[in-house]
Order: sequence, then C-alpha cells, then structure tokens
Amino acid sequence: MRADELDPGLAAAIAEIESPGLPAWSDLSVAAARDLEDDLFSGPPDPPVADARDLAFDGPHGEVPVRVYRPKGTATDLTAESRALVHFHGGGWTLGTLDSVDGICRELAVRGDAVVVSVDYRLAPEHPFPVAVDEAAAAVEWVVDTADALGVDPDRVGVSGTSAGGALAVAASLRARDIGDSPTPAGQFLLYPTAGHDFETDSYRENADGPLLTREDVRWFYGRYLRSPVDAANPYAVPLRATDLGGLPPATVVTAGFDPLRDDGVALAERFDREGTLVRHRHYPAMAHGFCSLADRVPTAETALSAVAEDVRERL
Repeated sequence: MRADELDPGLAAAIAEIESPGLPAWSDLSVAAARDLEDDLFSGPPDPPVADARDLAFDGPHGEVPVRVYRPKGTATDLTAESRALVHFHGGGWTLGTLDSVDGICRELAVRGDAVVVSVDYRLAPEHPFPVAVDEAAAAVEWVVDTADALGVDPDRVGVSGTSAGGALAVAASLRARDIGDSPTPAGQFLLYPTAGHDFETDSYRENADGPLLTREDVRWFYGRYLRSPVDAANPYAVPLRATDLGGLPPATVVTAGFDPLRDDGVALAERFDREGTLVRHRHYPAMAHGFCSLADRVPTAETALSAVAEDVRERL
C-alpha cells in the first residue's frame, strides 16, 4: 500500500520542518518534547472563524479546558441546531495543547460547517490511562448535555481525533456501546489513528525512521501512557484489542502510506467493515503521518481534509 515516493509537496514541507535538525520525540524528555511540539504546531489563528472561545467543564478528574469554534453564520444564533465535533488532539497522549491543534480545529469547523469542541484532556505520564479516556467520554456527555447553550443538535454530535486522539475517539464510542456511561456519538472521524500495539507490522518496519513519527516514538508514547503491559490488552487503550468493533457509529478512517500507523488504521477500517460498523476508508499512499495539519501547504493534504469535512457534513 506504500507509494514508491513521498509526495513532493509534502517532502518539501517536511524538509522545512526538519531543517533545524530536530531530534526524535523519543530522544527528548517529556518537558522538552512538549515545548518542541508547541513550537512546531502552534501558529496564527487561521482560517478565521466566527468565534473561538475558551471554556471548561467539570470532568471526572477535575476541570477540563475546551475551546469551542463556531463557523461563520452560527456565532450569534444560538438557537440554530448545528452539527458538532468533539475533537481530541494527537501527541501520543503525552504532548499537545489547545493551541497546537488550533489550525486543524478551525479547518474542520469551517470546512465541515460544524461547531468544534477541542478537548484539552490530561496528559501522561502525570495522568496515565485511563484518565484521557474518562475525559474523552465526559467531553461528549458535556457537549450533549449543554447542547442548547452551545447551539448544537444533541443528536448530531460526532467525535474526531488525530493519531492518539483517534484512539480516544474510538474509546469514547466503545464505552458508549459497552458501558452506556456517556452518549453515543453520531459519527467517528479518525485521522491516522493509533489503534494497535504491534510494532512489527509492515508499516512499522517500512517507516521505522519516519518521517515525522518513528517506531521508537510510538513505543515511547505508549511507555508514558500505559500503566503496565496489562493495559495494552484493554480495548479502550488499544482499539484493535476489542473483541468486537461492530455496532459503533459510522466512521471515516484516514491512513497514509508513509506512516508507521498505516497498517493499524487499515486493520481498524477493515474490522469496522467486517464486524458491522459503517466505514469509509480514505487512504493516501504518498502521504506521511500528520499530513492533514499541512493542508495550507500540501495540495493532497488539502484534498484529504476537504474529503473528511464532506463526510462530516454528510453524516452529522
């Protein structure tokens, strides 16, 4: 499934990002990795939205900050019942802030014509599994419970996530199905999700050294996130460990050819389809991990993000 060559536009963008000679995440301390991630991915507020507001809700482990993005046409009309996306950022459950995911949330709000609620869940290793999963489920519940105040339709609340955030989105859906302690999302939009714990797949071997994400990076992230090897068997931490992935909300799964996580995403999409969850798999063979965050510079990334937004508008 891998392309012969990385997309030239993406290759140029990656070369620019890596030009200072950046170390791998796994070679850094947690604090240094967080600082680097913020430097790389925090940028100007673009594209413009009608409103972006920082709020918080009381979660199971304390206050959870969120940022609510409202696309143009809905900022003042809180009686309008808009579709909504509860979004979970990537960063291996260890890195990431509301600012570092600001751009892609704005893109999803504008392109998907959706109110996007970005969740600043607690990070590992200070708060290992299952804290982030608890807060992901609680965030969906909060959006549904406060739908009137947010101006959204409680029946049109989906979940989205990039990388580790994709795993959290699936976990929220699994918990809603299995435990019923939170509302069932109306859809799942998973961009290059972290879904497995097998580091010997073809995509891990082919892309062991990246670009943008290495096999050792993912090992390092899991080492911070999981409390013990026992957690690696828990489907709320590792979605592919679920015995059944049927009966979940309709899903879009985006995968990239030059991504260590590629085969996990492919396996997730295939199991959704085989086990009874409606799925649309969008594969981009010449792209690498995280490519949708480069939609302003890479035409294929722009096309992919537009396709995801089209799915959001169709399914929510």
